[in-house]
Amino acid sequence: MNPYVVPGLVLVVLITVGIGAYGLRFARTTSDFLVASRSVSPTWNAAAISGEYLSAASFLGIAGLVLRYGIDVLWYPVGFAAGYLALLLFVAAPLRRSGAFTLPDFCEVRLRSPLLRRLATVFVVFICCLYLVPQLQGAGLTFTTVTGGRYEWGALLVGLIVTANVALGGMRAITFVQAFQYWLKLTALAVPVLFLVMQWQSDGRPAATPPAGPAFAATTTVTFSEAATLTLPDGTQTRVAEGEQQTFPAGATVPDVSSVDDRRGADWLLPGGDTTLFATYSLILATFLGTMGLPHVLVRFYTNPDGASARRTTLVVLALVGLFYLLPTLYGVLGRIYTPQLLMTGRTDAVVLLLPEAALGGGHLGRFLGALVTAGALAAFMSTASGLLTSVAGVVFTDIMHADRGGSVRDFRLATVLAAIVPMALSVYVANMDVSRVVGLAFAVAASSFCPLLVLGIWWRGLTDVGAVAGILAGGGAAMASVLITVLGPPLSGWPAQVIEQPAAWTVPLAFLVMVAGSLLTKRRVPRDIGATMLRLHAPESLRL
Repeated sequence: MNPYVVPGLVLVVLITVGIGAYGLRFARTTSDFLVASRSVSPTWNAAAISGEYLSAASFLGIAGLVLRYGIDVLWYPVGFAAGYLALLLFVAAPLRRSGAFTLPDFCEVRLRSPLLRRLATVFVVFICCLYLVPQLQGAGLTFTTVTGGRYEWGALLVGLIVTANVALGGMRAITFVQAFQYWLKLTALAVPVLFLVMQWQSDGRPAATPPAGPAFAATTTVTFSEAATLTLPDGTQTRVAEGEQQTFPAGATVPDVSSVDDRRGADWLLPGGDTTLFATYSLILATFLGTMGLPHVLVRFYTNPDGASARRTTLVVLALVGLFYLLPTLYGVLGRIYTPQLLMTGRTDAVVLLLPEAALGGGHLGRFLGALVTAGALAAFMSTASGLLTSVAGVVFTDIMHADRGGSVRDFRLATVLAAIVPMALSVYVANMDVSRVVGLAFAVAASSFCPLLVLGIWWRGLTDVGAVAGILAGGGAAMASVLITVLGPPLSGWPAQVIEQPAAWTVPLAFLVMVAGSLLTKRRVPRDIGATMLRLHAPESLRL
């Protein structure tokens, strides 16, 4: 075991708890716990947003998907980063000017509908819980990879730390924590990748896509977690049992494994494969539009002092997030050279954790850099989980417990504990799903529910409560059903798999269409004070009387 890992993880936890304790000094009211009393500067807020947005899917999942599928999955980082452009153009400043504390608050401010508010509460809880699961899933994977311990213990440990941090300090405390964790994550990926690229050059720049497929860089022993059939380059097939080990010499081509779906040879660098054009467009829509519907991201804009600072925050986030997303792709490419055995075991999400030691050897440098990326992974889980849990706890506090905003901090802490229970339980059930794909499902639901609501609610006077409810139920409900079928249902194949597993291409247009049609049919239900509300959303604060 790497001797630097445990001290590194303990140090990250101690710093996180210490920063949270420091922030606790400034958290005295429920406004501090919910929106940091709307006093966070654009620079701090941008770092905090980037910290919570760059999740396990970004830190581990994207590199794992690139390792397995190649160029087709580059739409994930592109969409994750570009989503902030849509957020900047359509949502950031008006949402802050609304004066709301949560998304359900915005629904009531804009459409004066208690029913819509309750429906929004259900979707906030569902999206955040769905997004929380892969953070805990990534924590369990990291714990198993670096210590050999049980997956469940890693998920439970990170869940408890995050719950304690949010319950004790709320939004005010985790703002400082998440800003620190963004820079830790960036450092944890950027520093090792410099050494990895230099090692790749010193090794003669071996190709990631030999004609026959990836090859072992060194003699490697592979342990199979389940029974499978191996297909060798000459077409010979052999059966391996669960728990069986096989050793492959340096230079040997990685066999194809029946239980693992991946791309081989030059196909890895070409678009297409089993991915249809429908699935590609669906993924683009989900990631690009889903960002503006993520509750834990939107609640951050309520913490800015005004609309102009919300826009400046988004610009800085675009730069910080774009810089970060240059790095996971490099890990996926180098992983095909130095950790191709992950293609046989299916544990490609672990490539970031294993690559430094695999490429640089088991000396002090390789182990130290391995510990650094592990510490960054822990920061990724905790920062995103903190933001998600704060968002869910805020909704549980204001809409389910019906606590007054000036009410008890103790009630907020109880809401935090209640919000953490379900995701911690679900993280065990989906242990074997790709982290980024679980997150992609959350984006699809957000894009099909809150994105249409916010865009039409902010920019179209004619939206009514009936139209909004119908659109969320149609588009968001269909996306939610697709998620439940994907996670809990039987395996699908062919077109049904494409339509259900990547639903945004049809659920987002459905939500917009139903909202517009429903509103046109119920024009009389447009709020009487719509003029004042739209002025509040769009007029700069300096022009208000």
